[in-house]
Parts: sequence; structure tokens; C-alpha cells
Amino acid sequence: MSVPPYVPVLPARPHAAAAYRGLPGALRRGVVPLWTLPPHPGMPPGPLAGRIAKEAGEAARAQSRTPAWLDAPFVDDSEAAVLADTLGPQWWEDRFLRPVTGPGRPDAQQSLALTVALRQDLPLALRVRLPGGWNDGAAPRADEVAALLGRLPAGHPVDLVLDLGTVLPDRPDAGKEAVRTLDALLPLTSWGTVTVVAGGFPDPPDEFREGVRYEAPRTDRDTWHEIRHADRPYVSRLGYGDYGIHPATYVTRPSASGGGGPPWGVLRYTTARSYHLVKVPYGRQHDDANREAARILTGLADFRGAAASAGEGWLCDRARGVGTPGNHSTWNRAGNIQHMAFVARSSGR
Repeated sequence: MSVPPYVPVLPARPHAAAAYRGLPGALRRGVVPLWTLPPHPGMPPGPLAGRIAKEAGEAARAQSRTPAWLDAPFVDDSEAAVLADTLGPQWWEDRFLRPVTGPGRPDAQQSLALTVALRQDLPLALRVRLPGGWNDGAAPRADEVAALLGRLPAGHPVDLVLDLGTVLPDRPDAGKEAVRTLDALLPLTSWGTVTVVAGGFPDPPDEFREGVRYEAPRTDRDTWHEIRHADRPYVSRLGYGDYGIHPATYVTRPSASGGGGPPWGVLRYTTARSYHLVKVPYGRQHDDANREAARILTGLADFRGAAASAGEGWLCDRARGVGTPGNHSTWNRAGNIQHMAFVARSSGR
């Protein structure tokens, strides 16, 4: 079992793809995204196929030279059938994407991932979601994971992604539950890599106001350190993953059609111990407030300067009034570049 690079869970959306491409080449090679297709509730088969092809294509274009994973964890039975028709085995040829499945998925989605892995001779990733306690009814059982492994030929490479979902201060036992889960899953096979993923960026608070910085602890990071300090022989081989600058629930939201969204957004910044959020209004008429939001973040004691990444560079430009205020896509892209560059440089360890 080797140690995987940093694994951010990224939505298959243009702003996330642009953020990944915005990382310097040497840094980008140490980042392996888990591209995640959003849900598409109630969408008819024809438009659904087009949307899936568009979103998967976004991830494929981002991964033009380095491998990554592509997952569709939210499909139901009818959506999974469209997924299998749209992203059949031929679609994966000559692309740097690897299939993902997991326990509890529709059979069509599981079968598609298994077929692609076997026909294209690709490693398969099993994404085991752990929203709460291990085997407490909300999480899969070890025998469900073993059943999926049993559908692979002996020796076929398979990776494990343990997805803890949201880990905020109200979930103090997340580290212990992760270790308990790893104790149950790691003996099942000779895993190629094992990654533990958790999301800790909070949603904006109810009292979110312009001109006021909101700070939250990196609880997901603390959970990672708790896991790494567990008395287990495998901890040195665990890889680190997170959900970037968004709450873990962000990838569960359908893609917005048209403009949509609130008339304000969020500038986000990651430091070693904290997440920082500042409310930013949308529109050229709010240029002064937009610049002030950027100045709040560039004024942090832990701000690393314009040369740290294109994300910091954008914040510095905005604080000086250079360029336009941007929009949700701009803010998401800048925040994710900054976050991924910082985590990749610290190797998540």
C-alpha cells in the first residue's frame, strides 16, 4: 500500500476545473482530485445524458495529463441507467480518469465502474461514506464492501477512499469512528492506496455581515491528526483528502441553471489552524465593498503574500482595486487555488 497524494473532492463544475488548472504544474502533479458529479433530481433522460456528458467532460479536460478519479455517488436507479449509457467503457478510453463506486449504490452504477476498471485495465476506487458511526445503520457494513471486492478478479488494483463527509466541532468522535472503520476495512484486501477525506469548511453563519471576518477551526484537520496519532501500524500509509473551500454538502447540491444564487458570495482563506470567511456583494456597483473584503483577508497575520498562489495574487490585486469584482465562479476559483496550493505544499500531513 503506497501513500496517495493530496485528494480534494471537487465538483465537476467549471470553477473547480479552472482552480485545478490554476495550480503550478509541479504542485498539480501532487494533487489527485476526486471529481464528483452533482445530483440531477427529476431531469428527463435526454437532458440528463447531455448534462452528465458536459460535467464529465469538464473533469476530463482538467485531467489532460495526470490521472484522477471520477465519481457519480448520488444517482438513483433511473439516473444510473442513463449514466451507464452516457459514460460507457468506450468513453473512458484515452482519458486520465479512473472509475469509482461504493456500497449502497445502484447496481447499474456499480457494474459500470467495475466494467470500466476491468476493460480499460484501470484501478478501481471504492468510496465508503461514513456520515456517522461505523455500522450504526447510517454507514455500510464490512460485508458490503467485501461483496464489491468479490466482484473483482484476484489481484486487480483497488483503492479505498474513506469519506467522513462533514466534520465540524459538533462531531468530536469522527477520528475514533474513522479508525474503527479502517480497522474493519483494511484487512479485506491489499489496497493500493487508502485516503481519508473530510470536509470542514463551514457554511456562512446566520449573522454573516459585510465587513466582518468569520473564523472557524479546521476541525477536519484536527480529526486527521487524531487518526494519524492512533496506535495502528497503517497510519503512516494513509493519504489526506478534503472538500476544498466548500462545505461537504456542496457537492450534493444540484447545479444551478441560469444566474440563480444570492446577490452576494464568500471570499474564503485557509490557514494552518483556521478557515476564514468574508461576505462579498455581487456587482460592479459594490467595488469598494469587494475591495474591503479582500483587504480583510490580505491583512491576516497568516496571509502568505501574492506569490504564494494565484489565489493570493487575486486577493492582493482586488485589495489594490485591480481588476473587476468578479462573481461566484471567480471567488470559488480563487479560494480553491489558494486552499489546494496551501494543502498540497504542506502535503496534508
